[in-house]
Amino acid sequence: MDEPNDLVPIEETLEGLAELVKAGKIRHFGVSNETPWGLSRYLAGAEFGGLPRVASIQNPYSLLNRSFEVGLSEFAHRSGVGLLAYSPLAFGMLSGKYLNGAQPTGARLTLFERFTRYTNPQAQAATEAYVTLAQQHGLSPVQMALAFVNSRPFVISNLIGATTLLQLRENIDSINVSLTPELLQAIDAIHQRHPNPAP
Repeated sequence: MDEPNDLVPIEETLEGLAELVKAGKIRHFGVSNETPWGLSRYLAGAEFGGLPRVASIQNPYSLLNRSFEVGLSEFAHRSGVGLLAYSPLAFGMLSGKYLNGAQPTGARLTLFERFTRYTNPQAQAATEAYVTLAQQHGLSPVQMALAFVNSRPFVISNLIGATTLLQLRENIDSINVSLTPELLQAIDAIHQRHPNPAP
């Protein structure tokens, strides 16, 4: 099957990136919102063309969107391409601040209503379950959600976001939170009931 005419061939992209590396303008590069097929093409093009390899992949990953685990996580991990996980709190949904229809002033999902994937009924039900679980274990819902992302072996960076200094501190402190095997089992049980409600 031929590629659509409006796409730049991956090999051509790699050649352009190789020139930037050679010129010292960049050291490494990554891809974003890529599929297993796309990542495999980048890696094969680098291997067979003697060109620079993809160093990282930046895709969404959170308790509400674990779709990276299907097809990409093992591929990326075994290939040495680490995940830069973005939207680990699903636009703040996993903080619990939008539960019961709440729309906090100035919050992202209040301002940007088009991101309905985070506010659909399935995502709301999953969020309520995760928030309740965190509270039952004496954890902040934010820190449990971020600690889960931090615990994945294929993640090399958790791309947190914060509006206030208080939120930033809470996010950063998640690095000190360890999830017990019991809690991880409970998280997976919720995932089984509400698989990827916000892909």
